[in-house]
Amino acid sequence: MSLSELGTPLTGRVASFDGAAGWGVIVADSGTEYPFHCTAIADGTRTITAGIAVSFQLAPGHRGVWEAAGITPG
Repeated sequence: MSLSELGTPLTGRVASFDGAAGWGVIVADSGTEYPFHCTAIADGTRTITAGIAVSFQLAPGHRGVWEAAGITPG
């Protein structure tokens, strides 16, 4: 991951989402897994269905790893 890739939109699928905890995982088309918090869902709903296709960007995460951000279905 290079800094020039930060603004690049990525695509993948929501592998899992725990609504009670607010955390989920997206698997990018490249196969890399990225965690996300419900506040990263762009439409503000704070919930998302596992299995749907999404587009997203990467951001430095709360846990010291890259996280998905600006998540939008489609």
